[in-house]
Amino acid sequence: MSDDVPRFVVDVKTFGKALPVPKETVQALKGVVGGKTLARMKKEGVDCPMKNTMMSFVVCFSCDNFLRRVKGKVDCKGDKLQ
Repeated sequence: MSDDVPRFVVDVKTFGKALPVPKETVQALKGVVGGKTLARMKKEGVDCPMKNTMMSFVVCFSCDNFLRRVKGKVDCKGDKLQ
């Protein structure tokens, strides 16, 4: 059960415009996440503790370190840098 222990807890921030997201990441999530949800996720961002940059929540969601999102916070494993 040690896999479910988050090393970082990061706040999700909402922006007026969509943050840049690689097309491959969006295509990978198209069948998994609904269109409206994906559009909303593009306008949200997190300050990634692994890369020390602000990134779109879509990129964070597809990361191997992503554990869960609860009440505007993301739990991150923080194991390895992608």
